[in-house]
Amino acid sequence: MTSRREILFVGAGLAALGVAFVRRGRAAPAGVFEVTHTDGEWRKLLSPAQFDVLRRAGTEPPFSSPLDHETKSGLYACAGCALDLYSSKTKYDSGTGWPSFWAPLKDAVATSSDTSLLMQRTEVHCRRCGGHLGHVFNDGPQPTGLRYCMNGLALTFRPGAA
Repeated sequence: MTSRREILFVGAGLAALGVAFVRRGRAAPAGVFEVTHTDGEWRKLLSPAQFDVLRRAGTEPPFSSPLDHETKSGLYACAGCALDLYSSKTKYDSGTGWPSFWAPLKDAVATSSDTSLLMQRTEVHCRRCGGHLGHVFNDGPQPTGLRYCMNGLALTFRPGAA
Protein backbone atom coordinates (compact mmCIF):
# COMPACT_ATOMS: atom_id res chain seq x y z
CA MET A 1 0.00 0.00 0.00
CA THR A 2 1.25 3.49 -0.86
CA SER A 3 1.69 5.82 2.09
CA ARG A 4 0.68 9.49 2.21
CA ARG A 5 4.36 10.42 2.57
CA GLU A 6 5.28 8.50 -0.61
CA ILE A 7 2.48 10.21 -2.52
CA LEU A 8 3.62 13.62 -1.25
CA PHE A 9 7.24 12.84 -2.12
CA VAL A 10 6.44 11.76 -5.69
CA GLY A 11 4.01 14.64 -6.19
CA ALA A 12 6.44 17.19 -4.79
CA GLY A 13 9.23 15.83 -6.96
CA LEU A 14 7.11 16.06 -10.10
CA ALA A 15 6.02 19.57 -9.13
CA ALA A 16 9.64 20.63 -8.59
CA LEU A 17 10.62 19.27 -11.99
CA GLY A 18 7.67 21.07 -13.57
CA VAL A 19 8.55 24.33 -11.84
CA ALA A 20 12.20 24.03 -12.87
CA PHE A 21 11.14 23.40 -16.47
CA VAL A 22 8.43 26.05 -16.71
CA ARG A 23 10.05 28.81 -14.65
CA ARG A 24 13.68 28.50 -15.79
CA GLY A 25 14.92 31.89 -16.95
CA ARG A 26 12.35 33.92 -15.00
CA ALA A 27 13.95 36.93 -13.36
CA ALA A 28 13.57 38.11 -9.79
CA PRO A 29 10.58 40.42 -9.21
CA ALA A 30 10.84 43.89 -10.66
CA GLY A 31 11.20 46.77 -8.28
CA VAL A 32 13.67 48.87 -6.41
CA PHE A 33 15.51 46.95 -3.72
CA GLU A 34 18.05 48.05 -1.11
CA VAL A 35 20.51 45.39 -2.30
CA THR A 36 21.03 45.15 -6.05
CA HIS A 37 23.64 43.49 -8.23
CA THR A 38 24.04 42.66 -11.89
CA ASP A 39 23.49 39.03 -12.91
CA GLY A 40 27.27 38.68 -13.18
CA GLU A 41 27.76 39.96 -9.65
CA TRP A 42 25.01 37.67 -8.29
CA ARG A 43 26.68 34.71 -10.04
CA LYS A 44 29.93 35.49 -8.21
CA LEU A 45 28.16 35.81 -4.85
CA LEU A 46 25.94 32.71 -5.11
CA SER A 47 26.43 29.07 -6.04
CA PRO A 48 24.84 28.09 -9.39
CA ALA A 49 21.97 26.38 -7.55
CA GLN A 50 21.39 29.42 -5.29
CA PHE A 51 21.43 31.71 -8.33
CA ASP A 52 18.81 29.54 -10.03
CA VAL A 53 16.52 29.68 -6.97
CA LEU A 54 17.06 33.26 -5.78
CA ARG A 55 17.45 35.06 -9.11
CA ARG A 56 15.54 32.81 -11.55
CA ALA A 57 12.75 31.52 -9.26
CA GLY A 58 13.89 27.93 -9.51
CA THR A 59 12.94 25.24 -7.02
CA GLU A 60 15.26 22.80 -5.30
CA PRO A 61 14.29 19.12 -5.20
CA PRO A 62 12.10 18.20 -2.21
CA PHE A 63 13.86 16.62 0.78
CA SER A 64 17.25 17.87 -0.49
CA SER A 65 17.89 20.68 2.00
CA PRO A 66 19.54 20.00 5.36
CA LEU A 67 17.60 23.03 6.66
CA ASP A 68 14.38 21.05 6.31
CA HIS A 69 15.54 18.94 9.28
CA GLU A 70 17.26 21.71 11.29
CA THR A 71 15.87 21.78 14.83
CA LYS A 72 18.26 24.14 16.65
CA SER A 73 17.14 27.54 17.87
CA GLY A 74 18.26 30.34 15.57
CA LEU A 75 17.49 32.61 12.65
CA TYR A 76 17.07 31.87 8.97
CA ALA A 77 18.38 34.60 6.68
CA CYS A 78 18.35 35.34 2.96
CA ALA A 79 21.30 33.65 1.24
CA GLY A 80 21.48 36.62 -1.13
CA CYS A 81 21.69 39.56 1.26
CA ALA A 82 21.78 38.11 4.81
CA LEU A 83 18.52 39.75 5.93
CA ASP A 84 16.98 37.78 8.80
CA LEU A 85 13.70 36.30 7.51
CA TYR A 86 12.39 33.60 9.88
CA SER A 87 12.82 32.52 13.48
CA SER A 88 13.17 28.87 14.41
CA LYS A 89 10.24 29.57 16.77
CA THR A 90 7.90 29.60 13.75
CA LYS A 91 9.47 26.62 11.93
CA TYR A 92 7.60 23.33 11.72
CA ASP A 93 7.77 20.05 9.81
CA SER A 94 5.15 20.30 7.07
CA GLY A 95 6.15 16.95 5.56
CA THR A 96 6.50 18.57 2.13
CA GLY A 97 10.29 18.31 1.87
CA TRP A 98 11.05 22.03 2.16
CA PRO A 99 11.72 24.16 5.26
CA SER A 100 8.36 25.55 6.38
CA PHE A 101 7.38 28.37 8.72
CA TRP A 102 4.02 29.71 9.90
CA ALA A 103 5.20 33.36 9.92
CA PRO A 104 8.14 35.48 8.76
CA LEU A 105 9.88 38.09 10.87
CA LYS A 106 8.34 41.58 10.72
CA ASP A 107 9.13 43.46 7.47
CA ALA A 108 11.35 40.63 6.19
CA VAL A 109 9.49 39.32 3.15
CA ALA A 110 7.25 40.61 0.41
CA THR A 111 4.84 38.71 -1.81
CA SER A 112 3.69 38.83 -5.39
CA SER A 113 1.26 36.93 -7.58
CA ASP A 114 2.67 33.87 -9.37
CA THR A 115 0.59 32.44 -12.21
CA SER A 116 3.18 29.98 -13.54
CA LEU A 117 2.21 26.31 -13.87
CA LEU A 118 -1.27 27.46 -14.90
CA MET A 119 -2.31 28.14 -11.31
CA GLN A 120 -2.54 31.07 -8.93
CA ARG A 121 -0.01 31.07 -6.10
CA THR A 122 1.59 33.65 -3.84
CA GLU A 123 5.35 33.96 -4.31
CA VAL A 124 7.49 35.00 -1.34
CA HIS A 125 10.64 37.01 -1.88
CA CYS A 126 13.18 38.84 0.24
CA ARG A 127 12.02 42.43 0.67
CA ARG A 128 15.63 43.70 0.66
CA CYS A 129 17.11 42.01 -2.46
CA GLY A 130 14.04 40.59 -4.21
CA GLY A 131 15.40 37.05 -4.12
CA HIS A 132 12.83 34.28 -4.68
CA LEU A 133 12.37 32.28 -1.48
CA GLY A 134 9.36 30.08 -2.18
CA HIS A 135 5.58 30.32 -1.81
CA VAL A 136 3.02 30.81 0.95
CA PHE A 137 -0.09 28.63 1.22
CA ASN A 138 -3.22 28.71 3.40
CA ASP A 139 -2.78 25.19 4.81
CA GLY A 140 -0.41 25.84 7.72
CA PRO A 141 -0.81 25.52 11.47
CA GLN A 142 -2.27 28.04 13.87
CA PRO A 143 -1.90 30.78 14.91
CA THR A 144 -1.64 32.05 11.29
CA GLY A 145 -2.90 29.09 9.26
CA LEU A 146 -0.13 29.85 6.76
CA ARG A 147 2.67 27.66 5.40
CA TYR A 148 5.68 29.57 4.13
CA CYS A 149 7.27 26.81 2.03
CA MET A 150 10.85 27.99 1.44
CA ASN A 151 13.76 26.72 -0.64
CA GLY A 152 16.62 25.80 1.68
CA LEU A 153 19.07 27.05 -0.97
CA ALA A 154 17.60 30.54 -0.53
CA LEU A 155 18.33 30.51 3.21
CA THR A 156 21.24 30.43 5.61
CA PHE A 157 20.90 29.38 9.25
CA ARG A 158 22.52 31.12 12.20
CA PRO A 159 22.21 29.19 15.47
CA GLY A 160 21.53 31.18 18.61
CA ALA A 161 18.81 33.48 19.85
CA ALA A 162 15.73 33.39 17.72
